[in-house]
Amino acid sequence: MSRKKFQKIFLKMRPGKICLTFYFSFFFYFSYANITICSWNLCDFGKTKSDAEIDFIANTVKVYDVLAIEEVVAGDGGAQAVGRLADALNRKGSKWDYTISDPTSGVNAYKKERYAFIWKTSKLTKVGDAWLEKKYNIEIDREPYFATFKAEGKEFTLVTFHAITKSLQPETEIKYFKYFPDEYPNKNLIFCGDFNCPQSHTVFNPLKTMGFKPIFQGQKTSLRQECINDDCLASEFDNVFYNTTKIVFIKSGVVSFYKSFATVKEAHTISDHIPIWFEFSLN
Repeated sequence: MSRKKFQKIFLKMRPGKICLTFYFSFFFYFSYANITICSWNLCDFGKTKSDAEIDFIANTVKVYDVLAIEEVVAGDGGAQAVGRLADALNRKGSKWDYTISDPTSGVNAYKKERYAFIWKTSKLTKVGDAWLEKKYNIEIDREPYFATFKAEGKEFTLVTFHAITKSLQPETEIKYFKYFPDEYPNKNLIFCGDFNCPQSHTVFNPLKTMGFKPIFQGQKTSLRQECINDDCLASEFDNVFYNTTKIVFIKSGVVSFYKSFATVKEAHTISDHIPIWFEFSLN
């Protein structure tokens, strides 16, 4: 339902019914209009994930509208694991669809990975085909994966990315992100993923100057090997950057899934990163 149609229906109501009807209609309508995305580096997501682990992941992410997955295994079992997760989600009460990237084109076969998006079809419609960025595939080992979605007649494009490790200087890849807004001027880009680099690094300054803002400042998202005085998180690597002129920030957070396990070492069977999420509306 469009906002204009919603207003017309509201104005036709008898005064005695307005307050109660408006109360329920307001919360129903605007909760539907809001979109929640989840981004999760699922660490070697492939055939090694058991059915129980897949089900745990599904229960963790089922409340979101779209899931961006980083570090899907490029070889045997990666694409199948995404399908298994989609099947598990489809048994949780909502209908989900998914798309998987081709293997990334980095020269090092060991570093090749896939990405995936899984989304609720009741909330989002994918527009066209998803694609791996090819213009900078030489400069970026695991070139980002783009997918455009439509909600309530408005579109946004999720760009998920897994940078090279911190020791290899991920900023040498992230610096090319400043070119994407000009490369895709008609896309409402939302960058998400594992940047292996904190948002405070100067490499993000060009994006910030263009109006992009991170959802987190100082939020650690990678898991330690062992907790230190109940501090189980190591580095602030995962984030989402959105265009403040096109996106209305509502709230964001992380899921401390590791607290469901006796030890952090056991939690590592799921991932060495925690999922991050972002709720927003489209201008």
